Amino acid sequence: MVVSNPVPARITLLTKPGCHLCGPARVVVERVAADLGVQWVELSILDDPALNAAYWEQIPVTLVDGVPHDFWRVDEARLRRALGSTEPTDAAGA
Repeated sequence: MVVSNPVPARITLLTKPGCHLCGPARVVVERVAADLGVQWVELSILDDPALNAAYWEQIPVTLVDGVPHDFWRVDEARLRRALGSTEPTDAAGA
């Protein structure tokens, strides 16, 4: 998902086709971004040789404000804290 918005994305999700961990990571990122009203973008490492070289063993990778945050799995509470929120959601407790 590429967001067409002048507000820069706070969360970047690095993925690639066929990644079995990327779907669950995307769900968490979508939920947190929607709850907190922040922009996010998903990029395939296959579209960028530098990203591919840096992260091919670690995807999915989340970046917060351009800084590596999590890899393989997204910890929802940790992502919320990094974005300045400690508010849990109903979905997080389910």
